[in-house]
Amino acid sequence: MVRRVTTSDSAVPATAGVLPVDQYVATLARKRMVAGVLFRDKAGRVLLLEPSYKPNWEIPGGAVDADESPWATATRELTEELGWERPLGRLLVVDYVRPQDSRPEGVVFVFDGGVLDETDLVGMVFPDGEILSAGFHTLTEARTKVKPLLADRLAAALQAAEQGVTALCEQGQRIA
Repeated sequence: MVRRVTTSDSAVPATAGVLPVDQYVATLARKRMVAGVLFRDKAGRVLLLEPSYKPNWEIPGGAVDADESPWATATRELTEELGWERPLGRLLVVDYVRPQDSRPEGVVFVFDGGVLDETDLVGMVFPDGEILSAGFHTLTEARTKVKPLLADRLAAALQAAEQGVTALCEQGQRIA
């Protein structure tokens, strides 16, 4: 079905078969968005964070707020969670996630944080109490600490970083 759209001013009457913009937009699907940052060390281990509010570990990142871009989210979350202000690298992963539990479908973006070493973690302070600890873990170790979906996404992100590409994923599985 083709919907023609008119001006966003809903006070303007729509002509036959044409929805005002606000009514048309109300019919569009909503997707949640999440942005994270992959940091790794020279050995290929990934930086994982231990949250205070749930059992599974995560990479730095979080939910995209209203009117916020994914890259702004990733930058904001680095500051909030780790107190770091550093530029993001390129986009490594775009992952479509189907609805699960009570969560709607979503899109997850993973940006390259670059290569760090243990000295970058020394004296790390977690400003808001959301994070208890942080450390580098092999992908095998990560699979025991993170949800399976994130483990698969981490594998795709590591491969994308190595290959210099952006991986397109569905449910953490690389499709392109």
